[in-house]
Amino acid sequence: MRLLVVGRLSGQLATAVKMAMATGAKVAHVENIDQATHALRAGQGADLMMVDYELDIAALIAANEQERIRVPIVACGVGADPRKAADAIRQGAKEFIPLPPEAELIAAVLAAVSDDDRPLVTRDPAMQGVLSLADQVSKSEASILITGESGVGKEVMARYVHRKSRRAEKPFISVNCAAIPENLLESELFGHEKGAFTGALARRVGKFEEADGGTLLLDEISEMDVRLQAKLLRALQEREIDRVGGSKPVKVDIRIIATSNRDLSQAVREGVFREDLLYRLNVVNLKLPPLRERPGDIVALSEYFVKKYAIANGVPQRKIGEEAKRRLVGHRWSGNVRELENAMHRAVLLATGTEIEEDAIRLPDGQLLGSGDALVGRASAPYGASGGVASVAASAADAAMRAFVGQTVAQMEQQLILDTLGHCFGNRTHAANILGISIRTLRNKLKEYSDAGVAVTPPQAGVGGAYAA
Repeated sequence: MRLLVVGRLSGQLATAVKMAMATGAKVAHVENIDQATHALRAGQGADLMMVDYELDIAALIAANEQERIRVPIVACGVGADPRKAADAIRQGAKEFIPLPPEAELIAAVLAAVSDDDRPLVTRDPAMQGVLSLADQVSKSEASILITGESGVGKEVMARYVHRKSRRAEKPFISVNCAAIPENLLESELFGHEKGAFTGALARRVGKFEEADGGTLLLDEISEMDVRLQAKLLRALQEREIDRVGGSKPVKVDIRIIATSNRDLSQAVREGVFREDLLYRLNVVNLKLPPLRERPGDIVALSEYFVKKYAIANGVPQRKIGEEAKRRLVGHRWSGNVRELENAMHRAVLLATGTEIEEDAIRLPDGQLLGSGDALVGRASAPYGASGGVASVAASAADAAMRAFVGQTVAQMEQQLILDTLGHCFGNRTHAANILGISIRTLRNKLKEYSDAGVAVTPPQAGVGGAYAA
């Protein structure tokens, strides 16, 4: 992980930096927020920023946003002033680390916020076969296309390949082609010169240059506009890129890994994806099976997530009960590993006994795992059996329809947010992480509900983290 520390390196902050480096983080340092934005704009790159809470975190985030730079921030400070810590979170920091630091807390918070420490956990033969192929090709320079359903672990596999490659000591840079607006993706990838377009206040190094010497992951490549695909193809063939508004090409040395949850061959037939680009990317295809087809991984992953979130939330690490394991393996996990991770995060927060029992493992709507028609206690029959996949899908759809019929989308969203907040005992940060939204978005939603007279679970200091607000 690449950590950018912002603030004066004195006393306890210097100690925190040493602890971060002991976890394997590659640390760079600047003294103020202007230098931080300049360093990121120039292509220094960071997966996470640790910022002194005495600095203007909101201004730092605003300056980065203006340059379309999005790096999560952890605030830190001596004395752990609750008001300053809460203010840092309100300004946009993901977490707060009190100084003097504790080594375990530093490691846990950095891992939880950056989400960079994602080992590839597998015991199932179906997944181990894919892993064997990944090991075989990782040392090569071949482009790799990783395919599979959403949430199946494509980016985790890409990071695994990078760690096993000869480029492991160089940057791993990820770009989500579906998350960046079409008109901005070109400058995000290739960079731009000052004045190239409105808002281009200074030269910006793109992800190709930031990844120089290392690996560039193009996540959800199928969502890239066809016009931009042509420029990408040239970059791959010539190993050089043109910044937007630039006058001369820039040489780059990178390995490309791309992911897609769509059938790119079908996309070629539909005319929305270039066939020559597909050939260039698909030198090796790693097709990841969905979680329901690798049942041997479910308990292994569940145990890993329990340990991860118990440490991150400062709660006791519990074993998973036998009945809970049975229900975990029996569920279809249509959201794959991502859905399983969220379920186990909730379970860690909700468990009260010596073990994580089945009543702590809930679906996003609050339903107990295994308690309704959408559950696959009844779907655990072989897929070829009568009423297998089709029956399960029909049961799930029917249950969902009964649960939400008559509700608007806004009402469903409100119910989901309030239920998740309740499960997290009012901890805004944890609820936002589970919901997959920013803490700022969550707070705006909660203010909207409060203004409308809806009861909102208040933050409870000391439960699930001292800085729930």
